[in-house]
Amino acid sequence: MPERHTSSVAVISIPRSGATAEPRSRAIPSRRVQVLLPLPLPATLDYLAPEDGSFLEPGAFVRVPLGSRTLTGVVWDSVDSGLRSDRLKDVLEILPVRGLAPDFRRFVERVATYTMAPPGAVLRMTMSVPEALRAPRARLVCALSAAGLAALADICPATPLTPMRRRVLEVLRDGPPLPAADIARLAECGAGVVRDLVARGLVETRSVSAERIEGAVSGWRRSGPALSPDQSVAARGLVERIDQGVFGVMLLDGVTGSGKTETYFSAIAAALAAGRQVLVLLPEIALSAQWLERFRDCFGVLPAQWHSDVGRTARCGTWRAVVTGQARVVVGARSALFLPFADLGLIIVDEEHDPSYKQEEGVCYQARDMAVLRASLANIPIVLVSATPSLETVVNVARGRYQRVALPRRYAMAELPAVRLIDLRQQRIERGRFLSPPLVAELAATLAAGEQALLFLNRRGYAPLTLCRACGHRLRCPSCTAWLVEHRFTRHLLCHHCGHTEPVPAVCPECLTAKTLVPCGPGVERLSEEVADLFPMARTGLMVSDLLSGPQAAAALTQAMAEQRIDVLIGTQIVAKGYHFPMLTLVGVVDADLGLTGGDLRAAERTYQLLHQVGGRSGRAERAGRVVIQTFMPDQPVMKALAEGNRDRFLEAEATARRAARLPPFGRLAAVIVSAADPDSSDFVAQALSRAAPQLPGVIVLGPAPAPLAVLRGRHRRRFLVKSERHVNVQVVLRDWLSRVRLAGAARVQVDIDPYSFL
Repeated sequence: MPERHTSSVAVISIPRSGATAEPRSRAIPSRRVQVLLPLPLPATLDYLAPEDGSFLEPGAFVRVPLGSRTLTGVVWDSVDSGLRSDRLKDVLEILPVRGLAPDFRRFVERVATYTMAPPGAVLRMTMSVPEALRAPRARLVCALSAAGLAALADICPATPLTPMRRRVLEVLRDGPPLPAADIARLAECGAGVVRDLVARGLVETRSVSAERIEGAVSGWRRSGPALSPDQSVAARGLVERIDQGVFGVMLLDGVTGSGKTETYFSAIAAALAAGRQVLVLLPEIALSAQWLERFRDCFGVLPAQWHSDVGRTARCGTWRAVVTGQARVVVGARSALFLPFADLGLIIVDEEHDPSYKQEEGVCYQARDMAVLRASLANIPIVLVSATPSLETVVNVARGRYQRVALPRRYAMAELPAVRLIDLRQQRIERGRFLSPPLVAELAATLAAGEQALLFLNRRGYAPLTLCRACGHRLRCPSCTAWLVEHRFTRHLLCHHCGHTEPVPAVCPECLTAKTLVPCGPGVERLSEEVADLFPMARTGLMVSDLLSGPQAAAALTQAMAEQRIDVLIGTQIVAKGYHFPMLTLVGVVDADLGLTGGDLRAAERTYQLLHQVGGRSGRAERAGRVVIQTFMPDQPVMKALAEGNRDRFLEAEATARRAARLPPFGRLAAVIVSAADPDSSDFVAQALSRAAPQLPGVIVLGPAPAPLAVLRGRHRRRFLVKSERHVNVQVVLRDWLSRVRLAGAARVQVDIDPYSFL
């Protein structure tokens, strides 16, 4: 996608079914406007502007009737639909909020065209908080008074501070004014404590609009650690591009621990100094407590946040602060890309290689690539950041489309960790154990030295499979083609695809035999059990999404690691998201081969990226780090590259293999997934599509075939894979193909351009 950002697209308004077209010679009334609704409709709908003479500019938010409903939409650019004006309804209301800018409307259109999604479905992502379109109501918030500040500094001994009172005052000292309920939640006390402090004059109340209290960055300052010579050179390159204020893609390519975050903070400071807004995308925003603290240390304030763990009220305030320009810096997950910034001047995509940037439901898009598109339409710079950049980005650098800025060394002279491969074919591991003797010895030495260790296993729960040793029955999800995963901490079996949960049965549901169900294979919970058995005095912690309820839980865990209250941290892929623990010197990868199966074209690349990033958590300060990787395939190119520390050679080999197979980024792929509630309907539509499949040079259609997850959430799935040369406009091919087949019943067809998952 990055190299395709110069193509153009138009949304065409078409007559609704049953409407009669006007003669082309008849003039279109000046009151006629086109409105795009946040619905999966193929085009805009025509309405008439209010009779009071209000002028509706494209981009304005309006309330309009649709059947028996009243909906909010956006006035779109004028297109002559030819509909008779006497059949049109009036716009009911113009909402008091800044409209969508022309470049943002082009962005919505281009995303819809590229992903083959209805434009309204893309618009819905930018209107995800409908209540934010209304004028904000005044809210009563609490702030620290002068007397409260004096009491906190122990200047006023006549006012005793209990631990709860002190926590409330510290929350207000370190953050913005907040409602009493929010303060009580953050301070972990009752609302009565806050009211008591108000009565004592230590806390004062104010009436403010909601949009003023939700993370608007103001009064920022630039501080933080001194940059190294490498960082200074890289920062100057980024700032020069920011000062130019034009579109350009820069790859900040630095080894793990090189200080990439502090380097691109210089670019953020330059954009803020120019009075522009900044968007920072992170792959796991809910788990990035350390990033937020580093931002606060650097700028003195926290940025606005946008992700699924942000409450509805806060999201409403943040949306309005973004659209009015009050939110100067927004850090968020991929959905933050669709916020309508008033004056966006810089986009940063941290860990740009991370597969979490791929949205695989609804509108299927790659946030990194769409961020490049948005930057090009807004004519602003964008920085992609990674220690293990994606092959697509590396190829774009080689082709001269992107500029590379390098950080080749770790900060403060820290050394990269030594990597050791453990060949599991030659190691005898006790039955029921999963840690090899060399890894156990390394753990013992690390703990004896008073240092910390990280064990990585990308598998949640206790065991991935539970079976009956009497009859062989396997416990599986009733709605998916997937095994149920035992989660021993919650004493439930869980499907990681649809969320189905049930208690662990006392007897086998097939043969009704008791005490015959046994777990097969390791998960992180089982690994924790093994570590506790081997090292009973070691303090262990689990870093896995199932057990981290949100940013506060993640912050508590990272704080415990930083304060060395955890000796061995055990986690899944979320431990690779840029965490910095100075005393972490050993990383053990329990099953390095786990990601190399499944037929994914990016399997080797993803495995290298993940293991390299995980290994990069060790030795980031004064003490040397080690990485121990357990594998049954030590001769596999990924394992050799990790052991040799030769990333570029691995990428060259991977590029050569992809180029020979005409796979992305040297070819194009698109997935077409047919699903229905019963297998016959799914097969019927799949066969109809197969008969109508395009026969074009440079295009190959593979399938239909049952998807690896043949049943997902109760729907039977069949897959096609369309493979084409780079020059082929695969969207045009797909649109023509799918238009020739009428869907039967409740069957659905989903298109995924540039698929990342092949399940």
